[in-house]
Amino acid sequence: MEFLHTARIRDEYGPDGLTDLLGDPALITDDTQMTLFTAEGLIRASVAGVEPPAMVYQAHLRWLDTQRRPGPPDSADGWLAGHAFLYARRAPGNACMSGLSAGRMGTPASPANPHSKGCGAVMRSAPFGLDPRWTVSRAFDVAAECATQTHGHPSGFLAAGAFAAITHALVVGERDLPDAVEVALGLLRRQPKHDEVTTALERALALDRAVTPERVETLGGGWIAEEALAIALYAALAHPTDVRRALLAATNHSGDSDSTAAIAGNLLGAWRGEEALPPDWVFRLEGRGTILELADDLVFECTQGDQLHGDLGPYTGWTDRYPGS
Repeated sequence: MEFLHTARIRDEYGPDGLTDLLGDPALITDDTQMTLFTAEGLIRASVAGVEPPAMVYQAHLRWLDTQRRPGPPDSADGWLAGHAFLYARRAPGNACMSGLSAGRMGTPASPANPHSKGCGAVMRSAPFGLDPRWTVSRAFDVAAECATQTHGHPSGFLAAGAFAAITHALVVGERDLPDAVEVALGLLRRQPKHDEVTTALERALALDRAVTPERVETLGGGWIAEEALAIALYAALAHPTDVRRALLAATNHSGDSDSTAAIAGNLLGAWRGEEALPPDWVFRLEGRGTILELADDLVFECTQGDQLHGDLGPYTGWTDRYPGS
């Protein structure tokens, strides 16, 4: 669906556009690949007891390796990198590839791709919002800092921070989505050069909920960070109790539809829970077992990590699965 104009989508799939998940298995995109490696980086940072950015960067370098190799190396670094299905190029973003290929880690003081505000950082940033040990401000700050490893424009990294903050407010703060967005807006307004992201979110909140592709496209194409987050938010708000319809609304438009749908799926999963996801779609998902296992591992580490890599650690195999280096 990515790169297809709305008229082409209707030509290929009918007047209602796409109405079902494509493929069996339904192949994951680069968005899901990078989200998985982000989560793995956060687990490994927690195991090591260090700040996340360097660990997340190393995890993203492992993702970069999956874009260059035909399959896992004999001695894969950690559990996730050993999964063959991840070694596939699914139209990765240029800024993600170039930022991670630069030979240095971008930082807020010296970001990679300082003029890039593509959606490649925001679409991978939901895991930063899932740690109950963190405050919402920390989720925002760490996600924004890690986003500068590939996307150095303020709108690129602030949108990532806002997405993490919304996710945290939904999961940890147990707020409804409109309230969670207000939490993120409060954090955004404290940041320099927040206007583009703030305006995009405010437009999504105000837009008429009668969804059409044309109305979605008034928010943009989703190629840039603030537009992708706004479109995903709008789709979730328009269909707050019907995840299937919300995901289709986030998909059936001209633009970066795989990213807008991925972000919408993260928002809805955080808001409504796993049981709200369409089971027939989840069943067909490529790598479903690995995705579920990694999600469980992130929960284990965030809530019971001391039992996995404390005194009992040598007997659990946890530190082999998630080396703290």
